[in-house]
Amino acid sequence: MPAESTSPRRDTIRFMLDGELHEIRDVDPTRTVLQYLREDLRRTGPKEGCAEGDCGACTVALAELNPDGDDLEVRAVNACIQFLPTLDGKELITVESLSVDGLHPVQRAMVDEHASQCGFCTPGFVMSLFALYKTNAAPTRIEIDDALAGNLCRCTGYRPIIEAARSMYAEEGGDWLRQSCTKQQPPADRVQRLRALADDAMLVLSSSGRKFFAPTSVEELCQVLAENADATLLAGGTDVGLWVTKRHAELDCVIYVGNVAELSRLTVTDDHVEIGATVTLTDAMPALIEHYPALEELLLRYASPPIRNAATLGGNVANGSPIGDSMAPLMVLDATLLLRSRSGVREVALDAFYHDYMVNDLKEGEFLEAIRIPRLSQQDELRTYKISKRFDQDISALCAAFRLRVEDDTVVDARVAFGGMAATVKRAKNCEAALVGQPWTLATLELAMQALDVDFEPISDMRATADYRLRVAKNLLKRLYIERAGKLPQSVYAYGRQA
Repeated sequence: MPAESTSPRRDTIRFMLDGELHEIRDVDPTRTVLQYLREDLRRTGPKEGCAEGDCGACTVALAELNPDGDDLEVRAVNACIQFLPTLDGKELITVESLSVDGLHPVQRAMVDEHASQCGFCTPGFVMSLFALYKTNAAPTRIEIDDALAGNLCRCTGYRPIIEAARSMYAEEGGDWLRQSCTKQQPPADRVQRLRALADDAMLVLSSSGRKFFAPTSVEELCQVLAENADATLLAGGTDVGLWVTKRHAELDCVIYVGNVAELSRLTVTDDHVEIGATVTLTDAMPALIEHYPALEELLLRYASPPIRNAATLGGNVANGSPIGDSMAPLMVLDATLLLRSRSGVREVALDAFYHDYMVNDLKEGEFLEAIRIPRLSQQDELRTYKISKRFDQDISALCAAFRLRVEDDTVVDARVAFGGMAATVKRAKNCEAALVGQPWTLATLELAMQALDVDFEPISDMRATADYRLRVAKNLLKRLYIERAGKLPQSVYAYGRQA
């Protein structure tokens, strides 16, 4: 048996709400923020619509210290799947927080533009717009659409809500909450309060036989995981949260990795981009789009801002859903995973990580530390495609990624991967073999398309039939050929949005 950890510990969740310190002990670690707000505090502005982060009725905002510790970052999240202990060290902002001294400029704009009817979804829209108000002084139509992609309205229609987003900067107040990002002063009092909450001690909760650990270093994480081999690792909670709210799973032990500083690093070298396991999708996107521009549309269609603000790239990869959108492009980029345990670190190719449906190469006591993505050479071309029923915030029927190197009209190298086509995301090895060494012609393409029949036996489900998936996979390969010939734009993003 491993020796029990002797790291400093504390047993109290501490966070700020409306300028007051909230301290919570003896709470179910999987109690959601929404449950706490509505049932304990009687704050009924945030609503429960879907309980899975899809509708946005539960949206709240979190303010955290920036990496330099001298200012605050404000982001919208879904309270319905955020576990209460993850508020530790943060400031929680709800729709009630905005209207203490009259309507907030965002709320006033919603009223003036007649952007609410039944009102059920309105608090969520207000909080998504508030996060935009605090982070973007002059959003474009595309940026407004993206900010609202996680909020659904069934009766008002989106035009007046979009108009409210455009007009919400006209009126500002003196308080930090009412100042847009162009006029706000550094909120010294709020920064100081959150600095005071910063603590290197590991948060450890125990209630009704359930345990929660929030280690603050890799060493602590290795130790706690060794002591609790059956624990559920929690990062953003955008998937694990659904286990509780939709499957009614009872998680006896949860290890939250969001406080482990070493896992939040993002580094760029001449050879690769390395993304720590707890880097959120929001924080990973700028670096990924800068160094792999072909990922932009896929990433912007990847969930919604409240989900991306919590979800991590590492969590998506470690979870290993066969319809996860990140793994196909990472595979064709030859990404590797750094897996750590008390025994050290080992590096595993992503395309060798998945063994079967939800079965991967992680050993007992091991966790994902970082994803290492080789830089794309100038000779290589990367293309990605997401096929879904909705443009925004929808699970893929299939996701395709291609990396090609064509020299003198001959395919020198090829990587092809699909999600949604098998029990795991995987490369199409027979398709690749049909391409490499062959002339880049329609005849070669036809052989590569036929090879997909050998690579995959997709299933039929609520998102698509097996026949549809296979036919679309082949057509995406043909689309790649047509795009390279210059007969189609490389992105359909412009057709889904308006500037």
